[in-house]
Amino acid sequence: MNKSFWAFLLVGIAAASALVGLLLYWNRGAHIELKGSIQKVRTLASDESSAVVIADFRFVNPADYPFVVRKVDVFLEDADGQTLEGMVVSDIDAKRLFEYYPTLGQKYNPSLVMNAKIAPHASLDRMIAAQFKIAEEKAQARKSLRIRVEDVDGAVSEIVERAPRQ
Repeated sequence: MNKSFWAFLLVGIAAASALVGLLLYWNRGAHIELKGSIQKVRTLASDESSAVVIADFRFVNPADYPFVVRKVDVFLEDADGQTLEGMVVSDIDAKRLFEYYPTLGQKYNPSLVMNAKIAPHASLDRMIAAQFKIAEEKAQARKSLRIRVEDVDGAVSEIVERAPRQ
């Protein structure tokens, strides 16, 4: 093979790489997802075998398009490694929890609810409460807490508690 072949090949590879790089740069805000972290987790015993877990979290929508919440799920991984799905508490019932149980402290943030619209590049603080069929002591000794938020168009984002406080 001659030198001109290699020169054309290298120029072609460089041009294709530049084109792919430009396409990725132009579409950088098209990926819809929420990024965030869980700031604070509180627990409340509903009875001997169930507990309510309340998580305050902060997230950002880095996309150029709004994120519209279709569904919110909360999962707890207990000390044994078993994953439990919680029953999400409505915003009205969450407000009542804070009214009836002053030991929870104050309700810092509104609940993340269905059809909530998160504007492009917006950063928000929200909370979610979920009831689990697990004793409060086990809920406090959890390995992790995971909030799964689904967009109306099908995109799914997860916000995971990194290191629960014991």
